[in-house]
Amino acid sequence: MDYQATTKYIRTSTRKVRLVADSVRKLSPVAALAMLSHTPKVAALPLIKTIASALANAKQKGVSEEALTFKTIEVMGGPALKRFHAVSRGQAHAYKKRMTHIRVIVEENKKS
Repeated sequence: MDYQATTKYIRTSTRKVRLVADSVRKLSPVAALAMLSHTPKVAALPLIKTIASALANAKQKGVSEEALTFKTIEVMGGPALKRFHAVSRGQAHAYKKRMTHIRVIVEENKKS
């Protein structure tokens, strides 16, 4: 069975979160939390919270944490805040403050 957690509107760009998510995709969720807690990236904290929430959702149904693996870690783009930076001669340069949505889906190991 699948258990999921979603975090929306994280004020970090999608590219930065994907960099961190790609480093833990192949690990078990428990090992991923241990690795992310020592990762010196700002994007690691929202990913830790989302993975911990997915594990808590599985634990609520009586599943052991060691019996879980990642099915998917989706890092999707969210809305962007449009801002302007004033420059010379009364002009302005536009830039976007991007947001990210994260969805983590864990599943039970299928042992044969």
